[in-house]
Amino acid sequence: MLHEDTKQQEQARVDRTVTQVDKRLTVINQQLANAYNETKDIEQRYGDNTKVNITEVDDRMETNAAVQQQKQLVAAAVENEKLLTSQQARLTDLVNSPYFGRIDITEDGETESLYIGTATFIDDQDNFLIYDWRAPVSSIYYNGTLGPVTYETPNGPVKVDLKLKRQFKIQNGQIEHVFDTNETVGDELLQSVLGEQSDEYMQNIVATIQKEQNDIIRDTTADLLIVQGVAGSGKTSAVLQRIAFLLYHSRSQLEADQMVLFSPNRLFSHYISEVLPSLGEKNMRQVTMAEFLSHRFSGLQVENLFDRFEKDQTSFPEMTQAMRRYKESAAFMHAIEAYVKQASTQPLAFNDLYFEDRPFFTKDQMNQIYLALPANMLPGNKFLATKNTLIKRLKRQINLEVHLDWVAEKIDTLTDDAYRTIVGDREFDSGDDEQAFIAREIVQSYFAPLYESIYNDYFLDESTEYQHFLSGACPADIPTKVWDAMIRQVADNNERHIVGLSDASPILYLRDLLTDSGQNHGIQYLFIDEMQDYSIAQFVYIHHAFPNAKLTVLGDYAQDVFTATYQTGHFIDQLTAAFPRLKINQISLTKSYRATAPITNFAKALLPKEIALQAFSRDGRLPRVIETPNDQALATLTQEIRHLQAEHATVAILTKNQQVAHQLYASLTLDEHVTLISETTRSLPKGILILPLYLAKGLEFDAVIGYDISRKTFGAQSDVDLLYTLVTRAMHDLTLIGVDQLSPLIVALPTDIYTTLQSTKQSI
Repeated sequence: MLHEDTKQQEQARVDRTVTQVDKRLTVINQQLANAYNETKDIEQRYGDNTKVNITEVDDRMETNAAVQQQKQLVAAAVENEKLLTSQQARLTDLVNSPYFGRIDITEDGETESLYIGTATFIDDQDNFLIYDWRAPVSSIYYNGTLGPVTYETPNGPVKVDLKLKRQFKIQNGQIEHVFDTNETVGDELLQSVLGEQSDEYMQNIVATIQKEQNDIIRDTTADLLIVQGVAGSGKTSAVLQRIAFLLYHSRSQLEADQMVLFSPNRLFSHYISEVLPSLGEKNMRQVTMAEFLSHRFSGLQVENLFDRFEKDQTSFPEMTQAMRRYKESAAFMHAIEAYVKQASTQPLAFNDLYFEDRPFFTKDQMNQIYLALPANMLPGNKFLATKNTLIKRLKRQINLEVHLDWVAEKIDTLTDDAYRTIVGDREFDSGDDEQAFIAREIVQSYFAPLYESIYNDYFLDESTEYQHFLSGACPADIPTKVWDAMIRQVADNNERHIVGLSDASPILYLRDLLTDSGQNHGIQYLFIDEMQDYSIAQFVYIHHAFPNAKLTVLGDYAQDVFTATYQTGHFIDQLTAAFPRLKINQISLTKSYRATAPITNFAKALLPKEIALQAFSRDGRLPRVIETPNDQALATLTQEIRHLQAEHATVAILTKNQQVAHQLYASLTLDEHVTLISETTRSLPKGILILPLYLAKGLEFDAVIGYDISRKTFGAQSDVDLLYTLVTRAMHDLTLIGVDQLSPLIVALPTDIYTTLQSTKQSI
């Protein structure tokens, strides 16, 4: 710790800074109040100005001009209010904790002290009181050690001499900790931050970013950034700070809505939702893979990862595993590409387009159009030309239809409201022009469902086309009869409007390549969390769907919960091999900060020796392992809940699957409220939680109880990924309860890394 005089000097500097920030905040608060009143006044005038006679042409034109003017005024006022609200939130945070770091640098013989915080603040005399943590010079705080250092700027590298690095923990404008360090972030600050209780939301980590995390955050050159991080290494936090950094770094070219984050589930999406707003940035788009696929398969039910995991627990034959491995590989997607290349000369699986219960365009007619086009045209171009021909023929029919008697009869029966809806504010030179316009609108509305079917490519039967592809794609190591049975299952699923998860990306890829569609060129960055839960085929399709996006993928192959039973080979090697043309950067995070050292060392013992995992030096109790008879299991669990609840705000009971979670929820009788977490849960409350371990991925809890860690549930070597994931959700306390017989995965561990407890009989 520093001398008391130094701490007092620093506190005086904090006080001066807070005074300046508070002064600015007072001004912003007044401007915000004025803006609110202005918006309210404009909206009132907007309402009054629309209450005029709109039956006369002159009045209608005057009213429309006034309405447009008022709309623009309202939009400008609302935008100004949003800007002021953002500034208010940023300044309020700075009043509480203005900064967390200080660096003293010497350049050209002059020494300057820079204070680093979550946002830049310049006083009325244009003095920088706080530098944004994302500013180029701030990288010295994270990467530099005392002595000569270099940092990157838009104009090139700059060399300076780092004389001092000081760290603060400030709350409510008061310094709680201050000390000098030569490290990125000293252990004293980390000990203080990591010892806190878990929260409903993930917090930003700008005050505790480590050098390796900073390399992730500030990478601007990689097309594919792969972050392999052990559980609790801060990889998700670092990537969220990366998003904030990129928005700051490329503010003139990049908006938050040009980024997409693929989250493992909606619960996790809620958990991380406050990180970017705490840094003054808008949240990027968030989507789960299940939501992404379901949106692209409009009207069909796509199997999700959680349901498939539950089904795999009951039956998962080796041949099914082999087929899934192939269908989720890059080789399978390459086979689809080869199939599409020869599709120009073959009939496609078109659907008859029905209108009023009769075929309007038959699939034979469509294939006549398609195959009559030049054979050297790309399939996507041929499909588009076929589509345009269908639209032209439909328009020709519309031109004929407008002159038929039924249209004139329809016009004669129009009500005044229906008439005004069609005509609107349009003016016509003659009655004949008006009659012709209404007739065309009626006929176009009549044929609209057929037009939409053509426009949305509903005339291509992608499932049948996929089955055609599958019929010639059987690999040598799978018996033909097994492969044919799988094709029949795909057909049966299609009849029931279901798409298997392993088939979803290949079908979409086939459809998009045949129709030259399905791509979003506006997204610039994609972030994919829990990368090991995605198949390589899904990565290929995502890259196809967002061709201009740079990818940041992160995860931990030791937490391979969903694919450990059937996937072989090293995941990251497969991923890099799938994208040979991309500039790839791989970063590994090997130190775990989430848990106490005893919990991390327990988790490490579960892993193969070649996997690097370092524990952060935070003390805590050894994990507790309890073996209990089945008839005492609930009593033992209840006792352990009460023991842990006395010390922790959140106790999570993790099970292998949803069925056991439901059974526990129904069986436990506690005075305290218990929350059952499912895949539809959107927020994470405090208290006692019950959930399957796969929904806990990416989350952390004060205390974790692993229930039924037994020979029958965690008996296979492939279950080690599940057990490792469960163990690494705990921050401060971990208990594992084995029913009847402990899992051999636990029995095989050194006995000095956990405490063995005997269950005691008690009533519940």
